[in-house]
Amino acid sequence: MAAMKPRTGDGPMEVTQEGRSLIMRVPIDGGGRLVLEIDNDEAEALKACLIDAVGE
Repeated sequence: MAAMKPRTGDGPMEVTQEGRSLIMRVPIDGGGRLVLEIDNDEAEALKACLIDAVGE
């Protein structure tokens, strides 16, 4: 039987590289995490959107 990991929303936002994809984990209100698998092009588009929103 595989080990079970606790499912918590506690912890920082993080991005890790797994193969050719980036895995982004974002804590959400109410517990849990939003997990996104994105490629480099999508990451660059997200970066541009965030820069526009923040105003840098």
